[in-house]
Amino acid sequence: MRRDAGGRRHLWRLLGPGFVAAVAYVDPGNVAANLSAGAEFGYLLVWVLVASNVMAMLAQYLSAKLGLVTGQSLPQIIGGRIEHRAARIAFWAQAELVAAATDLAEVIGGAIALNLLFGLPLLAGGVIIGAVSMGLLAIPSRHSQHAFELVIIGMLLVVTVGFSAGLFVSGVSWGSALDGLLPRFDGQRSLILATSMLGATIMPHAIYMHSALVRDRHGSSDDPARIRRLLSVTRWDVGLSLAIAGSVNVAMLLLAASSLFGVHGIDGIQAAHAAIGGALGPAVALVFAVGLLASGLASTSVGAYAGAEIMRGLLHIRVPLLTRRLITLIPALVLLATPISPTWALVLSQVLLSMGLPFAIAPLARLTNDRDLMGQFVNGTPMRIASWLVTGLITVLNLALVWLTLTSSG
Repeated sequence: MRRDAGGRRHLWRLLGPGFVAAVAYVDPGNVAANLSAGAEFGYLLVWVLVASNVMAMLAQYLSAKLGLVTGQSLPQIIGGRIEHRAARIAFWAQAELVAAATDLAEVIGGAIALNLLFGLPLLAGGVIIGAVSMGLLAIPSRHSQHAFELVIIGMLLVVTVGFSAGLFVSGVSWGSALDGLLPRFDGQRSLILATSMLGATIMPHAIYMHSALVRDRHGSSDDPARIRRLLSVTRWDVGLSLAIAGSVNVAMLLLAASSLFGVHGIDGIQAAHAAIGGALGPAVALVFAVGLLASGLASTSVGAYAGAEIMRGLLHIRVPLLTRRLITLIPALVLLATPISPTWALVLSQVLLSMGLPFAIAPLARLTNDRDLMGQFVNGTPMRIASWLVTGLITVLNLALVWLTLTSSG
């Protein structure tokens, strides 16, 4: 690909990293969190998804901007600035835990999809998801990152159709949906679900990864004009990709709110799938399951990519993607072999992701506001205020979750 090709007709060829990152925003963890929120609280938490998606756009753009301006990933820069090895290992441990939670959600979601489509046991489905994702991860090394991006974008299209199709026949109350834009909660359970939705919408591993994606795709440059041009393309890349991902998330919640609200026994994705089939027909249920499968396959591949960059940047250890994929598959398979509810494990994994968000977004805000590091591309005053505001909101919400959980009487 001609990275410096001139003219607007070539700009579309520079799109791609944002769409790869966006896959993380429509992974099976989103399905569990959004369906649970819609089934339990109707349209109440629509505002959480909208607000989270706006914050996600800011976070992903800042991560990409950091990678373009510095030629380094966020984990690389953080690792270089933490002097003490023990502190660096501790930071890596929490980031690795986040990556593991992501991988858990994605493999479980894909296994559930295979169970819904073909009746396969969850453990067998998890093995198949892991094997196929290894094939996807081999694409960048055998072909190019652009080829990998095209495959992931294709899967994102399948996910979009799969999770949005039912919306057109579900009888959404648009007045109630608009009312759901008013920020409010309804007890501790709604706060826990809101936090899991936040963790599913703003993904820590996607924040770590996006800076690496643009570095690997565009390389580094000292030419301000080229950086400016790539930043302009990146704004479109992030805006378009996350607008799609955000719309899919809202569509899932609206589908659950309109078709599953008040239906008893909706305690998992399998039950939700059955209820969707009963309410909207088997065709909609089939398309939904196909979307879930594509979501699991695409997002678990992206998660492995992010985990490898986290280890490389923070510990300076290179582990081949396929080796890492094999190792990180084990916890998910162990969980699938237990009687633990896979859907509840998905929701809890998203809460864990949300808890890891401040550790990703606070350094990102600090670094992109650092004039010594960013030079003329340092955040302006509005972006600086927005970055710290988002960091503060995320931190406060997570502290509230911890406090309510610890003080709950059950």
